[in-house]
Amino acid sequence: MDTNVAGKKVAILLYDYFEQDEFEEPLTALKDAGVGVTVVTASDDLEVFGMHHANLGDKFQADILLRDADPDDYDGLLLPGGVVNADALRTNGEAQDWAVDFLDSGKPVAAICHAPWLLVSADAVEGRRLTSYHTLEDDILNAGGEWVNQEVVVDDNLVTSRKPDDLPAFCNAFIELLANAQALALGDDINENEGEGASTIDEKIVEDDARLRSLGYVKGRDEITFNDEREILADDDDEDPDEFHPSDVVPQDEQDGNND
Repeated sequence: MDTNVAGKKVAILLYDYFEQDEFEEPLTALKDAGVGVTVVTASDDLEVFGMHHANLGDKFQADILLRDADPDDYDGLLLPGGVVNADALRTNGEAQDWAVDFLDSGKPVAAICHAPWLLVSADAVEGRRLTSYHTLEDDILNAGGEWVNQEVVVDDNLVTSRKPDDLPAFCNAFIELLANAQALALGDDINENEGEGASTIDEKIVEDDARLRSLGYVKGRDEITFNDEREILADDDDEDPDEFHPSDVVPQDEQDGNND
């Protein structure tokens, strides 16, 4: 459990027929990090369904209806994708207000795949740099945003990703934002003690990813959690074989080698 995020509260806002992987994987990652998660639905029923692309997924029970929830109760907002889910949310005025409330207050917001549609309809992407499922590129550009084709993009308090394959990086970046939320809201240099060249969260994530790769890890391939990453990067002795895998996560390359 990461003490920087333990006890924080995040709302996962959805409608219905959301992309199930983009809901379940962040939910698990947040809970594993000690974050309290509330599932908020903008539909009229707490019973909601996931989707596996075009196929119906599992049934879930949301915790609270959007009309009964208060954004002030949460430290961050996460928006799963899914075409039907995202298209319904973008036309919901209360959901738009939620997105704007979190962004304007400096609280971390994470949106993946089609979820940035809500931000577009809320007039909240102008001047921001973000990514999404590729079919949203024109929507974002027309709304005044800068669209990039990248697995994860962090712009101030907004983190975005393109698709389910990006989920490991997406989850880690969002938890990183939560861990640094207070400094972010104050406009501080959150990494001022971490060395030159690490002046933003985005740069810090890139630096951390580079160090993980130098040690033989790839986040998605090796299924590294946020806490695994923190433990690995906290170990300063790269040459000590007894300390090389402090989180008990062994790079897939070495696992494959052990099977030869």
